[in-house]
Amino acid sequence: MSDEKSYYMTEEGKAKLEEELHNLKTVKRHEVVERIKIARDFGDLSENSEYDSAKEEQAFVESRIAQLEKMIRNAVIIENNADNDVVSLGKKVTFKELPDGEEETYTIVGSAEADPFEGKISNDSPMAKALLGKAKGDEVTVPTPGGEMQVKIIDIE
Repeated sequence: MSDEKSYYMTEEGKAKLEEELHNLKTVKRHEVVERIKIARDFGDLSENSEYDSAKEEQAFVESRIAQLEKMIRNAVIIENNADNDVVSLGKKVTFKELPDGEEETYTIVGSAEADPFEGKISNDSPMAKALLGKAKGDEVTVPTPGGEMQVKIIDIE
């Protein structure tokens, strides 16, 4: 078996990656090739910033395609089990910073689909690592760059 990293994600997250990959291969890749063709017509390639820019974009697109293919190939789908007693991947966790912080809610997902602005944190983040395996009502110490933070788990969905 391969020693490649597993990428934990939901079915929805995998579908988004597959959609991005399809778009890059069928649309973006062709757009970049056209930009390169047009830039070649501008003359001397050694002093052609449009050509250089298009080649850089091509390298980025090809790199992202390879990255997405690897992530999809090594995807491990998070099964959202009905057990809401313990924090695990795919669960939505509501917690409150102690002593008197406001409640915050995040879904713990794999790094491939983490987006804190959408309330999705990576299972590799210090917050998620501290919460995983804990139960409703538990008080948890979370390491942060500014020191430790205490939180209390209010709900698990």
